[in-house]
Amino acid sequence: MKLLLSQVKSIVDPNIPLVSNLSNVSAILNQMENINWVGFYLVKNDTLYLGPFQGDVACTIIPKGKGVCGTSFKKKESIIVPNVNEFKGHIACSSLSKSEIVVPIIKDSEVVALIDIDAPIFDRFNKEDKELLEEVASLLAPLF
Repeated sequence: MKLLLSQVKSIVDPNIPLVSNLSNVSAILNQMENINWVGFYLVKNDTLYLGPFQGDVACTIIPKGKGVCGTSFKKKESIIVPNVNEFKGHIACSSLSKSEIVVPIIKDSEVVALIDIDAPIFDRFNKEDKELLEEVASLLAPLF
């Protein structure tokens, strides 16, 4: 985990376009074990839009308050879902995903984007993952 964080710290550069930073960070986070999708959703007009990611085709638009991502956006908080089948209103972009973690990127008290990671196994994510991704989110927030 510390290696991933140090890689993110070394690659994030405010002098390059946001999409380039997010693309490289998604590639770094894709090194995590037992995951099948990692990426970003960007906020525009109170709606989430698919941003840079690694993995299969994903949901393109997610309304605020819908699914895990929309709920994280609405509540402005990280969410760990041990079993996506038990999350009321879960949006199934892939039938392969069994668990999920979503972490908001917050700037000036507003959610500007989300980090979303899915796993093909149940109970994949824990407090350590949440803390790592919240640190990544804090590194990315100034870029928005």
